[in-house]
Amino acid sequence: MWLFTNRSFLSVVADRDNPDRLLVRARRSGDIEAVFASAKVLMTPHADYRYRALIRRQIVADAMAQCVESIEYPNFKDSVSDQLLHASYLAVWRVMRNLQQKLLGRSGNKAI
Repeated sequence: MWLFTNRSFLSVVADRDNPDRLLVRARRSGDIEAVFASAKVLMTPHADYRYRALIRRQIVADAMAQCVESIEYPNFKDSVSDQLLHASYLAVWRVMRNLQQKLLGRSGNKAI
């Protein structure tokens, strides 16, 4: 599962060794801690995701619920203050908009 928050981008997958834990991964330093302040983050320089932490499923679920509960913005992209993160999210938004347009049989370059 990919999780886009206005503070971090996370990838969450099952822990292969323990079904009660999830492996939370990030590409940027500090992204995991932005959501899981007490996480023990390991840097894995040669892995696809450089930062990772094993976190109990319930802690991940509770943190995601808190993220949802704290939403106060009417526009997600506008809530992202980090310019590099914002630009990256905008690129993902464009790709997904193009997918929608293709599914509707329209060119991805036309305005919605």
